[in-house]
Amino acid sequence: MKTVFDKVSYNCSKLVTESYSTSFALATRMLDTSIRRDIYNIYGFVRFADEIVDTFHDYDKVLLFQNFEADLEDALAQKISLNPILNSFQDTYHKYEIPHELVEAFLKSMRMDLNKTEYRTVEEFKAYIYGSADVVGLMCLRVFVQGDNELYESLKDSAMALGSGFQKVNFLRDLKADFEDLNRSYFPNTNLKELDEASKASIVREIEADFKKGYEGIVKLPNEARFGVYTAYKYYYKLLQKLRKTPSAEIKNTRIRVPNYQKFGLLARSYVNYKLNLV
Repeated sequence: MKTVFDKVSYNCSKLVTESYSTSFALATRMLDTSIRRDIYNIYGFVRFADEIVDTFHDYDKVLLFQNFEADLEDALAQKISLNPILNSFQDTYHKYEIPHELVEAFLKSMRMDLNKTEYRTVEEFKAYIYGSADVVGLMCLRVFVQGDNELYESLKDSAMALGSGFQKVNFLRDLKADFEDLNRSYFPNTNLKELDEASKASIVREIEADFKKGYEGIVKLPNEARFGVYTAYKYYYKLLQKLRKTPSAEIKNTRIRVPNYQKFGLLARSYVNYKLNLV
């Protein structure tokens, strides 16, 4: 039965989310059950694409990515795929009428990661961020507003800012792995070999501006989505605080984390704020 296959597909996307990101999985569990599954579906899709370009070094990544793109387009056209991750994503894609241009922009940025190792200008950096993060925020926003196009248009800028902020935190946290393992340098006009406090402070200020704009949208989200997105925001803001306090030399040599006990503490405080209508 197709319903059984679809259920298996959805469970695969959920498993991918829980296996690759405990923090995102925790935030997703705070969403209303009516939209939770679709966010798993989006995450599974973007995670698999990212894994191809970041992880499969012993394989022909270009060929793998080309095959993934072809399978995706076939799934979107046929509204089914024997790849369970793509099968679940195509369901969410059609249900919420996700613009194809968002998918195209995401794939374009992932293709950049196949061979581009340095972003020398602000324009290049912004273009990459838009495709790798902003459009993912917009895909999720399509789910959050559940067909309310007017609300979607009013929250687009905030959703993109939040996506940008999250991605830049990831870049700052993962400087060592990106630079040493993948030979990538994302931040323009920044010498990562000699990252100093002034450069780090500039990056942190940029992220804080993204977060401020993103928060303005969080408080306007429907109830079904607000607490889950706020939970993710609080986690990333905590991570940013730790990065701000960490010497630049240490950031270059280690990966900053938020321990699980702090994550659950953040969740508890976020819930109290939400219930007291402080969000």
